[in-house]
Amino acid sequence: MTDLRDMFTREFWDERYSSSHRIWSGKPNLRLVDQVEALAPGTALDVGCGEGADAVWLAGRGWTVTGVDVSGVALERAAEHAHEAGVGERTSWLRADVFAGDPLPGGFDLVSAAYVHVPPEDFEAVYTALAGSVAPGGSLVVLAHHPDDVHTGLRNTELSHLLFGPDAVTSLLDPAVWEVVAAETPTRPITHEGRDIDVTDTVVRAVRRA
Repeated sequence: MTDLRDMFTREFWDERYSSSHRIWSGKPNLRLVDQVEALAPGTALDVGCGEGADAVWLAGRGWTVTGVDVSGVALERAAEHAHEAGVGERTSWLRADVFAGDPLPGGFDLVSAAYVHVPPEDFEAVYTALAGSVAPGGSLVVLAHHPDDVHTGLRNTELSHLLFGPDAVTSLLDPAVWEVVAAETPTRPITHEGRDIDVTDTVVRAVRRA
């Protein structure tokens, strides 16, 4: 059996991305679109960018985006996607292992992390580092699978401890420094193996006070 810690290594994700021509849909996360589409473009850091769908969407809306991922294979695909979409000049890519404590660049108008699930013992360090990359006046957007999804049968029960709600993020944000704009658990319908299921997302958006 694979050690669960192995799931957070470069080797694991390089192998997973190499096993298929494409892992994800290539479309931006709709929850991110909802939270960001009204914001004025600036600089963005997309942590856990995968094959680059969110970063490419942001760049297409005028953002200058740095995509971060642990997998070099994913980043190669992301760069290709950006080039094909005509936004290569507004994107750059950084291979970094946030689980291992690799430093992140700072001073961004937007820092996003979509479905970046980490071991509970690493959660505070990882998400504190993400928040630290936001410039004064900038936004932090975090999306995740909510613990309620355990009851849908969609999630690997061995990984259920990685799911989290909004409080896990907002509890790390000093109210003197941050204004929490959204801390929500919306549901969305999907069809899986012939079943109609409502899945629950965690959505957090917070603005760093200027």
